[in-house]
Amino acid sequence: MQQGCLRLMVAALAFGASAIPAHAATIQIVMENLVISPAEATAKVGDTIELVNKDVFAHTATAKNGDFDVTMPPKRTVTYVLKKAGNVDYYCRFHPNMKATLKIEP
Repeated sequence: MQQGCLRLMVAALAFGASAIPAHAATIQIVMENLVISPAEATAKVGDTIELVNKDVFAHTATAKNGDFDVTMPPKRTVTYVLKKAGNVDYYCRFHPNMKATLKIEP
């Protein structure tokens, strides 16, 4: 009886280990001197985007397709978790010349 229970526990542990998702990454994007850097970045669904505003005025990261619109106060860092795959062009609503592209893989 105990041997059967042990097999069941081993099987459950093996299944549980295979079901653990990979760790999400954190991708840092910096806004400084009215420039978004990097201008092109790649991430995956579930990754966290860390938006660092090093300027003395507010910025936004506004997706042209409407997927996200994040406001960053001056000298602050804001995070956002990616929820959807695709190529997303985004910009700052306050400074429309600030543009970048984020490639989000499944």
